Amino acid sequence: MKKIRVGVAGYGTIGQRLADGVAFQEDMELVGVADLAPTLALRALRENDMIGANGVAYKLYLVDGADKAKFDELGIPVAGSFAELCKNVDIMLDSAPGGVGAKNKENYYEKYGVKAIFQGGEKNSVADVFFHGYANYEKGLGQEYLKLTSCNTTGLIRAVDALDRAFGLERVAITIVRRVADPGDYHRGLTNALQMDKAPSHQAVDLMTIMPHVEATGILVHTPVTHGHIITVLATAKDGKKITREAALEVFEAHPRIRVVSIDEGFLGNASLFKYARDLGNRRGDMYEIALWKDSIVESGDDIMFAINIPQEAVTIPETIDAVRAAMKMQLTREEGTARTNEYLGVGKFKR
Repeated sequence: MKKIRVGVAGYGTIGQRLADGVAFQEDMELVGVADLAPTLALRALRENDMIGANGVAYKLYLVDGADKAKFDELGIPVAGSFAELCKNVDIMLDSAPGGVGAKNKENYYEKYGVKAIFQGGEKNSVADVFFHGYANYEKGLGQEYLKLTSCNTTGLIRAVDALDRAFGLERVAITIVRRVADPGDYHRGLTNALQMDKAPSHQAVDLMTIMPHVEATGILVHTPVTHGHIITVLATAKDGKKITREAALEVFEAHPRIRVVSIDEGFLGNASLFKYARDLGNRRGDMYEIALWKDSIVESGDDIMFAINIPQEAVTIPETIDAVRAAMKMQLTREEGTARTNEYLGVGKFKR
């Protein structure tokens, strides 16, 4: 079996996890990762002898502007330049800071004829398709450039798409309680306040871009926490159809990327889920599945309301791997593509 050769641009919060995600795929090869500076993430990788997930050796390539001498001082081996990495892959996963991906596309991907997948920080215009593995997998088939939705939108669409396929949704109203920064980030400062965003939130707008047949609106509140977002969703079915609590719960429990939890089990909030991921021994304390509180599913007239937790550091990884499968036409249907990703990442294995 010929493996798809994959590179990762940017070895930060998402890039680390993308590299691991690729390393877990038995039908993909991680050719290398690229970055600018000898960050703590790269220093840790060096201390582990450049061995990442699944025992795979990670090779490092340097982007333009990198000072190789700084890497040499720390004993971090360099395999080559970013251009050399691009020449040796079939597809790049770009997790560079927002705006840099568009420059990479212009200066490298188009030049070397390399497909690329961008994360949520880039503008939609950078890609041919705004992509989600479950909601519009087939639209990504064979495309040159795909862009993922943000972490919040990725998890939100999983749940909304599941209900839509089961019942047909007309509209959703969402409220997002958003973590202010990733663990270890200091650039947003130390805060003791909540901050409102103007409505509608971009997640609602993005959902409608992916699922134009569903009307969505939303409110977002920034919170001074780092582990996970919480989203509440009020969903309305088409034609006045009632969605019962029991029917919605059955749909959620069947979805591989949704972990149904309850307060009675001890899942009191975002911190409980982060601790549980660590207790499971998950790499970096990551959780690929979103969590949905069984206790939060309530009927409101004919509508259904529920709450989900978004593990922001890892939630987009499965959908990014789906994007590789679609762009490279490895599997031609959403069912086949997502199933293969789930298998290699171990997503939903607790349900089997």
